[in-house]
Amino acid sequence: MANDLTTPLTGRKRRPGGPRPQLPIARILFAVLALIAGAFVLRLVLTDDPNGGRPSEEVAITSTQNSNQLANEVSTGPVTITADPQQFPAGSSVTSVPSGTMGANSIAGLPDIFGALPDLSEETSDGPIPRVSATGQTPFSTYSRPLDPATPINLPKIAIVVTGLGINEQGSLDAIDDLPDEATLAFAPYGKTLTTTVAAARAAGHEVLLEIPLEPFDFPQNDPGPQTLLTGEPLRANLDKLFWLMARFGGYTGVINNMGARFTASAADFSPIMEELGTRGLGYLDDGSSNRSLAKQLAAGNKVPFSRADLTIDANPARQSILAALASLEAKALENGQAIGIVSALPISVAVIAEWSRELETRGILLVPASALMK
Repeated sequence: MANDLTTPLTGRKRRPGGPRPQLPIARILFAVLALIAGAFVLRLVLTDDPNGGRPSEEVAITSTQNSNQLANEVSTGPVTITADPQQFPAGSSVTSVPSGTMGANSIAGLPDIFGALPDLSEETSDGPIPRVSATGQTPFSTYSRPLDPATPINLPKIAIVVTGLGINEQGSLDAIDDLPDEATLAFAPYGKTLTTTVAAARAAGHEVLLEIPLEPFDFPQNDPGPQTLLTGEPLRANLDKLFWLMARFGGYTGVINNMGARFTASAADFSPIMEELGTRGLGYLDDGSSNRSLAKQLAAGNKVPFSRADLTIDANPARQSILAALASLEAKALENGQAIGIVSALPISVAVIAEWSRELETRGILLVPASALMK
């Protein structure tokens, strides 16, 4: 008698109450998905639709339903745009900045107020940065304030460098107006109106320097600012920061350090930066804040015009203290033939320097730009 084991599969019948056969659901779903994918591919192949089936709608640019009144006026003719009274108060005037300044500072022919001659500029992703021209002309020699040919060369000389300009626009413009033309002005790289304030400084006859933030020993507790050059960083990283700083404005003769006791003491980190300054024809002025600085040796090795400040004049920003420091600076100039003083752009410091400078020549000492004392 046959049993289930010997009964052919094709002839087996389901017993009453037994389980129903299972449908191949996975195979069915796979087949459906394959059909959908195939249909999608065929549609892409057979349909010329650059939008790939994405919903789109065409709207005429000249639609009369545009609610932007100013845009409509611009599209149909001239329109007058009124300046924000907060940005440009009523009754004020626009000061025209000349396209050039005296002598070697001339930037005649430059179409904007960036302040750099095209032949002395290299375009980068951050903006124009200084370079030596094809004829060998350097930014240091071009943008330095020239000495008056009648200047007695045998008299002791003092240079005053005013730092921290450019962040406070009105304070910077006041300093530019009040200070003697021979004062060298150093601009921080963070002001929002640097191109205009630097252009105003150069139009008034001042030579300018760029302040570059360098790592101090207590960084980051004491932070010179964004894009500070750091020890131990890859060379490319520090050069990228340097190029960003260099592109903040144009027309400067060289750079001056802002802090940097740790950085300027590290030959491995400082040497490539000084080499770059030499390659680009810029000078370097050491603010004299660190006795461990290698700037003098590195500048000599890279043929960078260099000098070191002798004294910070307003370490104590009070009138009598500033005058006492200026007297010490005069003594150094009489002893050594020259001296450089650093002063911040504080109103009290600017006022005292302006007053002091008027009588300096009567004491047998000349006030000269810093570049005149950079070797």
